[in-house]
Amino acid sequence: MKQDFYEILGISKNATPAEIKKGYRKMAIKYHPDKNPGDKTAEENFKKAAEAYEVLSDENKKARYDQYGHAAFENGGGAGGFGGGGMNMDDIFSQFGDIFGGAFGGGGGGFGGFGGGQSRGRARVKGSNLRIRVKLTLEEIAKGVEKKVKVRRKVSAPGATFKTCTTCNGNGQVMRVTNTILGRMQSASTCPTCHGAGEILDKRPKNADAQGLEQKEETVSIKIPAGVTEGVQLKVNGKGNAAPGNNSVDGDLIVVIEEIKHDTLKREGTNLHYDLYVNYSEAVLGIDKNIDTVSGKVKIKIEPGTQSGKILRLRGKGLPSIDHYGNGDLLVHINVWTPQNLSKEQKKFFEKMMNDENFTPNPSKFDKSFFEKVKDMFS
Repeated sequence: MKQDFYEILGISKNATPAEIKKGYRKMAIKYHPDKNPGDKTAEENFKKAAEAYEVLSDENKKARYDQYGHAAFENGGGAGGFGGGGMNMDDIFSQFGDIFGGAFGGGGGGFGGFGGGQSRGRARVKGSNLRIRVKLTLEEIAKGVEKKVKVRRKVSAPGATFKTCTTCNGNGQVMRVTNTILGRMQSASTCPTCHGAGEILDKRPKNADAQGLEQKEETVSIKIPAGVTEGVQLKVNGKGNAAPGNNSVDGDLIVVIEEIKHDTLKREGTNLHYDLYVNYSEAVLGIDKNIDTVSGKVKIKIEPGTQSGKILRLRGKGLPSIDHYGNGDLLVHINVWTPQNLSKEQKKFFEKMMNDENFTPNPSKFDKSFFEKVKDMFS
């Protein structure tokens, strides 16, 4: 089982953003490759800490993680995938290098503060993310589904070539020397010409933009897990815009889930609600009824003498939990329909029955009120 992100950083679930950052810095310095050369275990712990911080430092990802755990990032909804090969060490240093402060030579590409570690060179430039919305029916949410969508994304134009940046000589960084009262101080910053890539466009094809990229429509397959909810965001790695240069990695495709309103079913978490209307005769005599579920129609039995407001619970006929905790229930609310337009003969019948003892309300102590039924429903 994957280790809890809060446990990895040694913090509580109520930790503030400052405490989350402090916890990550502590773990990252402890397991930094320059401090633990050749130690594969330390390297894996370093990646785990980066993955945990990437989620917990992002308000939206943290909310999803707190609600669904690691399941929120499965099936294409990855948190970043440091441990799974989605990003390498350079990506981590590029994204979170500022957190190390001066402990490893001032961040950026230089992390040689622990006994001769070498500069990690230029950063890998990542393309921008794309965002789309995908609409799902309750039936699709119940089973999980694979959707194919067309996406227009930037890709490297055929024939585009790149050359070493002359400003930084391919390092991705420029050094600056400052005279202070303490002496000459040297610091590194991202190259303003190549933006850290170490390369600039050399040959620009006819249809390419100034970065050597062109627009292309592509069909992307998205695997959506069962049980997703409105607003959940899934990530398809590497299906966003490309970045220029040979030392680059494509951005990601962010998929935002929308639910299509069902005709007869209403969702509440993993539970579903269904309003079933029956007439007086059906309520008095009893009847079998077919009702909708997310897996098709099922037959239920309305017992003779059923009162309006009765709730029938069909266990397991709701939606699955995204964190694999089973299915919710389908709650069928019985409503006895009162006729409004009666014929003379029908009026006479009900006038005759008005004082009949069988038509006189006489609830027993076992007949629960509406509020008691609601209370039982949520207990």
